[in-house]
Amino acid sequence: MNIRKNITRWGPTSLAVLLAASLVGPVYAQPSAEQAESTAAITDDATASAEQVAEAQELPRGHFRLPEHGDIIGEYYTVTVEDPEETLIDIARRHNIGYEEIRMANPDVSLWVPGKGTEVVIPYYYPADNPGIVETYPVSVGREEFATPVGITRTTVKVKDPAWAPPASMRREAAARGEPAPAIVPPGPDNPLGRHAILLAMPSYLIHGTNRPDGVGMRVSRGCIRMYPEDIESLYERLPSGTKVNLMDAPFKAGWAADGTLFVQSHPQLEENVGNFEPLLNAIERVSELAEDQAEVDYEQVKRAVEAPDGRFVALYGPQAPAPEQEPEPQPTQQLEGILEGVELSTTVRVEGDA
Repeated sequence: MNIRKNITRWGPTSLAVLLAASLVGPVYAQPSAEQAESTAAITDDATASAEQVAEAQELPRGHFRLPEHGDIIGEYYTVTVEDPEETLIDIARRHNIGYEEIRMANPDVSLWVPGKGTEVVIPYYYPADNPGIVETYPVSVGREEFATPVGITRTTVKVKDPAWAPPASMRREAAARGEPAPAIVPPGPDNPLGRHAILLAMPSYLIHGTNRPDGVGMRVSRGCIRMYPEDIESLYERLPSGTKVNLMDAPFKAGWAADGTLFVQSHPQLEENVGNFEPLLNAIERVSELAEDQAEVDYEQVKRAVEAPDGRFVALYGPQAPAPEQEPEPQPTQQLEGILEGVELSTTVRVEGDA
């Protein structure tokens, strides 16, 4: 697969899960046997792309070094589809991004048949907060009627090869369809928790793997946080119990790139978290804090980004920002001399119809 780098920027999707922990040394996630078999033909390509994303440094999947300047890391690049049977979801998983991220980055590309020769944008970005190395992984969260709560919690117990007890509501729904659900699903390929689960202090909420990785990046769970099997395995081995977890909904982001470009990014606000939140006011305040007296910002661009959130990146100021449009030069006043010659003017008014 051919890879072409474009620009250095950042940005995950709206809902983020922040883990505040000092992790044990990085562990390179190994794909499951099923995944290894299905992607054997592209292993070399995946390795090559990962090496380019890490700038030839030995970093595991999902890891980024924080820059010395600016608060934006990662690389925005494109890949060219070479396998006509490859889907956009296949490409997303190989490059460690989720469904919504790759869909919004490629709105005109077919999800199921991108087609050989098609260029696909990989939005590989992440905002930086602390020095060192930051890790980022795509996740799935709860669908609308089972929204994942936002707030601060912590990890409690880690379970390998967990059994799963379907909730009572799910068993009732299954029984109504004439498909009674078992009280307990043992470990194995039919277990939706996958092979690793990390319990949270919020009762009934977990971070876990999945037996349906195509759904990672979508709102498809009943509130739990799903990860690709290879990602949760890496995290599971290194994440201590008692780690602080911040579940946050951050639809708007702004930050400086190392080259002095000010970027903003806007995602759709999750409806259940709207409340009294004012997206435009929040965005203007955030940009104003960053810009201060360093940059002149066109807030109309910020307004457009908030009102039409698509996850794309808008450069407001700096070397990567588009040049401002020049106002058209005023046209010289046309001379009227001679134009009215030969035109007969009349003051006669013609009225038709009854008086």
